[in-house]
Amino acid sequence: MLKNRFKNYLLLHLIVFIWGFTAILGALITIDAIPLVFFRMGLAVIFITIYFLFKRKSFYVDKKGLLKFLITGIIIALHWIFFFKAIKVSNVSVALVTMSTGAFFTSLIEPIFFKRKLKLLEIILGLLVIVGLYIIFNFESQYKLGIGYALLSSFLGSLFAVLNGLFIKKYSASSISLYQLLFGTLFVTFYLFLNNSFSISFFSLQKSDWIYLLILSSICTAYAFIASVKVMKYLSPYTVMLTINLEPVYAIILALFVFGDKEKMKLEFYLGACIVLGVVLINGIIKNKSLIKQKILQKVKK
Repeated sequence: MLKNRFKNYLLLHLIVFIWGFTAILGALITIDAIPLVFFRMGLAVIFITIYFLFKRKSFYVDKKGLLKFLITGIIIALHWIFFFKAIKVSNVSVALVTMSTGAFFTSLIEPIFFKRKLKLLEIILGLLVIVGLYIIFNFESQYKLGIGYALLSSFLGSLFAVLNGLFIKKYSASSISLYQLLFGTLFVTFYLFLNNSFSISFFSLQKSDWIYLLILSSICTAYAFIASVKVMKYLSPYTVMLTINLEPVYAIILALFVFGDKEKMKLEFYLGACIVLGVVLINGIIKNKSLIKQKILQKVKK
């Protein structure tokens, strides 16, 4: 069990690295956030459907499951819309560090759905993330709108992670991913239709945009989405959400290579980012020690 947990923790870090690359692609793609999410989710649905057909997996999901996936599909669509909006109006570094508030939001949301007591440690670690964000906000105030969008995205992402932590107990990761992405696509499609956004020019994208969108929808969405839901069988939503705080590190390093001076920030920004990373490290050490103690106690009882 311990080995399996470690394996899934490594997989989670690979997924987080891929998500960090997602932010880079979001900045490189020239279209606005809402059309970007439409293409991302729509193409991902196609890739996952092909996977279902190739593996001869059943598409059946009960009515209650479909309703759950409809709600969470809308949540994930809104999460990505605000995420890409944050990147478009600020930059990769600001958007992703702000997204790290997800640990705080999850520490508040998870006890409600999992019916457990609120842990003081989780609240303290979540508040430390807020302190890091406060430092960044004070010294990078020109990015207020981007920080606002990222906070909304962070809350929705936390809610989504907690709900999927419940769904994975009954449904397969691939089924959850397929229907959530499908309903998310339909939600964005309905919005675009109401706003008369569809036209020939809407689908006339640059060649580079199509290439980035294919990478974004296949590797960064279809694969990462299924894999992220799967690891929730072995890791708690709080651990998943807190590990996702490493996403800014991977993305900031990548962004510095790709975008150069545009991503260089003031010293205070990196101070705030280091606080976030410190929280992730502390959580990992504490959770690991706790797990080892539990295993020792189980062996002693036997």
